[in-house]
Amino acid sequence: MKKRVIAMMLAATMVFSLAACGGGAADGGQPAGDAAAETNEAAASEESGEAGEAAGSDESTGEAEAAGSTGSDMNIAMITDSGDITDQSFNQTTYESCKAWAESNGAQFTYYKPDSDSDEARNASVDQAVAGGANVIVMPGYMFAAAVVTQSKMYPDVKFIALDVGAGDICEKGVGEGYDYNPDNWNVADYYNTDNVYTCTYQEEISGYMAGYAAVKLGYRHLGFLGGMSVPAVTRFGYGYVQGINDAAKELGIEGEVEVEYVCGGQFYGDADITAAMDTWYGTKGVEVVFACGGGIYTSAAEAAVKTDGKVIGVDSDQAPVIDANKEGLTVTSAMKGLSATVNTTLDGIRDGKWSEFAGKIDNLGMVSENPEENFVQLPMESTQWGDGFTQDDYKALVKEIYSGNVKISNDISAMPSTDVKVTDYGSIK
Repeated sequence: MKKRVIAMMLAATMVFSLAACGGGAADGGQPAGDAAAETNEAAASEESGEAGEAAGSDESTGEAEAAGSTGSDMNIAMITDSGDITDQSFNQTTYESCKAWAESNGAQFTYYKPDSDSDEARNASVDQAVAGGANVIVMPGYMFAAAVVTQSKMYPDVKFIALDVGAGDICEKGVGEGYDYNPDNWNVADYYNTDNVYTCTYQEEISGYMAGYAAVKLGYRHLGFLGGMSVPAVTRFGYGYVQGINDAAKELGIEGEVEVEYVCGGQFYGDADITAAMDTWYGTKGVEVVFACGGGIYTSAAEAAVKTDGKVIGVDSDQAPVIDANKEGLTVTSAMKGLSATVNTTLDGIRDGKWSEFAGKIDNLGMVSENPEENFVQLPMESTQWGDGFTQDDYKALVKEIYSGNVKISNDISAMPSTDVKVTDYGSIK
């Protein structure tokens, strides 16, 4: 209790200081009083520290009360991980989903960007959000495992929604030294407050499979995978991608014509070294398309692809808008996670008094329907570059086959899947 009181006092001091300085989003939060159609440019201005409204402002509260929604007693905060709300990936999708839900339901909404990439900074943002009145906190990404462990116990009256945080992530932070990286050997519930936390992971191997399968069916024969760090989620994407490539090649009878280059960058952003490696892939090896999987690492793949008329596959959300900013038509498709669906479903549950259906669960979300757009893992219907080899109808047929269980996709990441096509694994660039 003493620890909680101290944390709350520190957080309150942070909020007072930020308000006194007129801090924008980069310093603290951005409430839901803004227009729903906020552009990326405006969001970028907030991130650069330009003027923003103070968290929990009277104007925002008034609008929420005027809406008269059953969600008006919800004060939602979203905290970014190591990125920002303009990343065209996890953070931006979560931010836009939370913001839209809040505006539709008369709830207050603020987002917070930690001042550094560390567990301590993310925990401090949780303290700040609670001091600002948040009673629901949405946290996207496995980096929030430490917050699940510590902050859920510190703030038992706050509901935490942790996206893409699994039992292994929680055990790693909860157990600490001595953890054997096998969550089945531990009781994960011992390490956090299950009463006020909902966490979920996604079956990345499925959307990775769809992307690889589609690419081969669309005519690509030399493919690449550029991961960020080789964490489980990235590896599931990559190994699913390889399985999809292999199955499509087998169906077409062209196993000997298809080749895959596979590497991780060792970080979640592009740089000169990674771009140089992609230059070699596209320019020398003849790679035609690269699945860039891991935060901002897509920038290196996109920069290199532009030089050789190569292509890129996005990840997590529909990344065509940001990748195609480098060159129109650069993005073949994106292996997406249903972040918006998760946010909407969970916030609806809290609004409707059904939190007990979520508390303590660690869901592994994937296929729930024969309808592609209802699933938690999917390809974008609008921006995928459909062709004669793989049409929207072909995609819908594939989804039905996966949903029915006729197509088997392994989630085993202990070793690279066995394939009939040639796969060269380069390990990590850094």
